[in-house]
Amino acid sequence: MNAASFISKRIFSLSKENLSSTVMRIAVTSVALGIAIMLISTAVVVGFKNQIKDKVIGFVAPIHIQALNQNESIEETPLILDSVLLARLNKPFITEMHPTANKAGIIKTDEEIQAVVLKGVDFNYNWNYINKYLISGDTPQYIENERSNDVVISNIIAHKMNLNTGDPVRIWFVDKDMKARGRKFNVIGIYETGLQECDERYVYCDLEQIRKLNGWENNEIGHLEIWVDNQKYLQDYNQQIYYSIPTALVSYTAMETYPQIFDWLELQDMNVVIIIVLMLLVAGITIISMLLIIILERTSTIGLLKAMGASNGLIRSIFLKRSCRILLIGMAIGNVIGIGLCLIQKFTNLISLSPESYYLSAVPIELNIWHILALNAGTMILWVQMMLLPTMLINNIRPSKSIRFE
Repeated sequence: MNAASFISKRIFSLSKENLSSTVMRIAVTSVALGIAIMLISTAVVVGFKNQIKDKVIGFVAPIHIQALNQNESIEETPLILDSVLLARLNKPFITEMHPTANKAGIIKTDEEIQAVVLKGVDFNYNWNYINKYLISGDTPQYIENERSNDVVISNIIAHKMNLNTGDPVRIWFVDKDMKARGRKFNVIGIYETGLQECDERYVYCDLEQIRKLNGWENNEIGHLEIWVDNQKYLQDYNQQIYYSIPTALVSYTAMETYPQIFDWLELQDMNVVIIIVLMLLVAGITIISMLLIIILERTSTIGLLKAMGASNGLIRSIFLKRSCRILLIGMAIGNVIGIGLCLIQKFTNLISLSPESYYLSAVPIELNIWHILALNAGTMILWVQMMLLPTMLINNIRPSKSIRFE
C-alpha cells in the first residue's frame, strides 16, 4: 500500500459523524441516483426505438418495389414480376421476396361501415410477423392459382364491426368503371400489432382476389416486399436495389413509407441526451462540492502534511483516491438499482402504456452490456476530470497559516 492510499484510509470515513462524512454520503446518493437514472433512460429509449422499429418494418417490409408513377391513391399501378426482374434482384443480402397488392374497400355490416385496405398476399407469404400478434383464430393457407375467401382482420376493425373469427363479412369495392362490387369473405383470424395507423386500416386477403378485382394477369402485382439479412445496412441495400431495377420501378424503405413514426423515434435520442447531461452535471456539481468541503475541513491536516515534506501532488492524490472510492461506491449502488429496476420491468411489465399513444402496451426495456460499460466508463472519466478542479486549491494552502487553526 502506497502512502497516499494509507493516509486516505486513515483520515476519511463514511461512518464518522462529521460534516465531511455527511457530505460524502450525499455524494454517494447523488452518484447512485445519477447512474441509475441514466441506465434506466437509456434502456427504455433503446427498447422503445427498437421494438417500434421492428413492428413497423415487420408490417410494411424493410424495402418494397412498386411502379413509378404520380398516383397518390391506394389503388396501385401493376408491375410485372418476371424472370428478368427476379434476375436483377439476385442479391446476396436479400433473404425473402413476397409479391403483394393493396386494394381500397369498405366493410359493411347491418349496423356499421368501415373503410379498409385489403393487402393481398400469395401462397408463399411468411406469416411469422402476424402470428406473433394473432389474438384469435389462425392465419390462412392460400393455394397457388386458387382464390380463397379467408381474411385476417385487426382487433380494432373486429371491435368496430362486431366481428369474430368464423364470421362472414362483405367488403365492397369500386372498379375502374366506377361500379360498386361486393365480395363475401370469411374472417379466419384477428391480429393486434399495436400500430394504430396500420391496425385500423389493413385486412389480409388472398392476392388472387386483388388480381380478379383489378383484372390483372397472374404475373402482375401491386408491389414487391423485400427482406434483407441485416437492417443496419437498409439504406445501402435500398440504393443497390434502386440502381438494379428498371427505370419504370422505384424502391422505398420502411422509413420512407412511414417517415412520421421514424422521425418521432429520432426525437427520443434528444430526450436521452438531455437526461444524461443533466444527471452528469447534477452529480458532478455534488462531487465538486463534496471535495471542496472536505479540503476546507482538512485544511490544517493539509498544512501539517506539507510541513512534514509532502508534495502538492501527493496530497492531491490522497483526496482524489478517496473521492474515486466514493464514486465507485455510488456507481456500484446505482448500477444495482438501475439494472435491477430494468430487469423487474422487463420480466413483469409492471409499468403499462397506452397502445393508442405509444404503440406498445408496456414500457420496453433493452439492456445492452456495451451501453452499460460505455456509460459507466464515460461518466467515471468525466467525473474524475471534474474532481481535478477543486484539488487545485491545495496548492494555495500554506502550512504557516493553516497549522495555527489545528
